[in-house]
Amino acid sequence: MTVERYPSEPAGNARRCLVSRECQPRERMLRFVVGPDREIVPDIAGRLPGRGLWLQSRRDIVERAAATDPLAGAARRDVTVPDALADRVERLLAARCIDLIGLARRAGSALTGFEAVRRALQRGGAALLLVAADGSMRQRSRLPLARVRDRVVDVLLSSELGGAFGRDAVTYAVLGQGRLAGRVWTEAGRLAGFRTAQKS
Repeated sequence: MTVERYPSEPAGNARRCLVSRECQPRERMLRFVVGPDREIVPDIAGRLPGRGLWLQSRRDIVERAAATDPLAGAARRDVTVPDALADRVERLLAARCIDLIGLARRAGSALTGFEAVRRALQRGGAALLLVAADGSMRQRSRLPLARVRDRVVDVLLSSELGGAFGRDAVTYAVLGQGRLAGRVWTEAGRLAGFRTAQKS
């Protein structure tokens, strides 16, 4: 699986990564700001005040930024980079995905259970198929995947998907058409950059 499997939704302005120097749509980037104590803070929602410092949403990029400190140069002042910054970002991105899926469930546009998911896919009304990364590939092959083509999100663990549905574990779920499905798609794309092997 690669990040490109999750193409960006229609984007606003592009931003340049401080490490790779590549321009990418904002939806594929991570924004950081300098907090009051001069510590670098991940701004996952993109709403914190302050000048934005942008990195591609990839583990290797964030780790290189923490090691070589281009963030201080862009911030034009001394800053503190917290330990295990990439791990922290991954947790925040996963939590954001889980929260959005939970919102979709409460709005009545998400369902789970293998047979229920299979029927939803057969009807053709699903916008996204959610598959636990630690789920059975054999059982997954029994689903009519052509109905969702490449709109498969498989970066969350069964325990994480379970959290979105108030259960211990969930392996399969679908989201119906709507804005929340688009937001889950975008956030899953950013999370994939931390849970997929990347080339430096």
